[in-house]
Amino acid sequence: MKISDTIQLLESKKSEKLMAALYGEEAVRENIERYQSLVSDFQKKFPEDDVILFSSPGRTEISGNHTDHNHGKVLAGSINLDCVGVAAKNNSRKVNIISETYNQSFEIDLDDLAPSDKKAGTIDLVKGLLKGFLEAGYEIGGFDACVTSNVISAAGVSSSASFEMLLCSILNTFFNNSAMDTVAYAHIGKFSENVYWDKASGLLDQMACAAGGLITIDFKDPAAPVVEKIDFDFGSKNHSLIIVNTGKGHADLSADYSSVPAEMKKVAEFFGKEVCAEITEKEVIDNLQEVRDFAGDRSVLRALHFFEENKRVEAEVAALKENRFEDFLKNITESGNSSWKWLQNCFTNTSFQEQGITIALALTELFLAEKKKGACRIHGGGFAGVIMTMLPNELVDEYISYIEKAMGEGNAYRMSIRPYGAICFNEIINQ
Repeated sequence: MKISDTIQLLESKKSEKLMAALYGEEAVRENIERYQSLVSDFQKKFPEDDVILFSSPGRTEISGNHTDHNHGKVLAGSINLDCVGVAAKNNSRKVNIISETYNQSFEIDLDDLAPSDKKAGTIDLVKGLLKGFLEAGYEIGGFDACVTSNVISAAGVSSSASFEMLLCSILNTFFNNSAMDTVAYAHIGKFSENVYWDKASGLLDQMACAAGGLITIDFKDPAAPVVEKIDFDFGSKNHSLIIVNTGKGHADLSADYSSVPAEMKKVAEFFGKEVCAEITEKEVIDNLQEVRDFAGDRSVLRALHFFEENKRVEAEVAALKENRFEDFLKNITESGNSSWKWLQNCFTNTSFQEQGITIALALTELFLAEKKKGACRIHGGGFAGVIMTMLPNELVDEYISYIEKAMGEGNAYRMSIRPYGAICFNEIINQ
């Protein structure tokens, strides 16, 4: 679509309707202008006049903390913060990307997709995605893109996966006839992080960003995870989801993240299996002393967290389906306590005096105890980053004021679950 036509499209009633679904009625105008600004920037920096719009959300993890990599269960949702792209084919063997958010621009030669020695950064991530497409039998080609993101960086709402799934949507639309599904996207994103970043991530972040809506995922067969959409609106219960950034990112904590799946798998190894989904909690308890000697105590605690967290996901999904909202909130609190005590991912032992997560949780627990309402838990990979709070709407403003006094102004975000994952904006608007 020509750039002038794209600007007009963004002012249409169809655009307003889609923007409301993605961002909420109150944020329609600002996002129309956000997209238009990005289109104008593309026009200044690239020669193509035939462009397409794309969007990919961040994600919230409601339960299932660190279970996906051992083929467990999760409850997650796409959120109203996203990565937006304006892109065009350039009929070359080059990929050119400009990130407005991070003031970064780079070019990748499609004939040179080897990772760098450091295996870090955006360029390696994009090379990994491109290589992942080829490894999976899909097509790639040259394109130019301007990208912007308001997904909180390095803070547990999957800014990286949001960006990955945006690029997957671009490559699917331009070079694969929009024939790929979200599972294919997720596996390619996982490949990129595993191989080009040496990060032992699972599929949760990518699946939640790609699929969209409130979903539960069973990763027992990771090649074909079972995804079920849950038809539930937290607004119908007069509750909102708040994400609090505790002020320290976690971009330098790959070793801490990687230790979680490795230690769980060490417990499975005792039984001759690869992941915890292939063993039972009873087996671990019945052989406890031998497993402790083989894998270590923290490994055992993390495995026990895995088994109990799977049960909690099932209980939360059932509670939402059966409209037992208080039971749902109770399980969120229990999930958070398990992450804190058993999984032990609220701070890193390498810097134990930095505990932004645990400080924010402690303050939030004091608030919730006084109000006798709501729930909270660590959010995302942990060790640093963000927490999640679920609160009645009448307490949201008071809580945000309370927690931002400690964590800093602008660090609390009121979220909503958006119904769409990684999309080609132009395709959805014309459905």
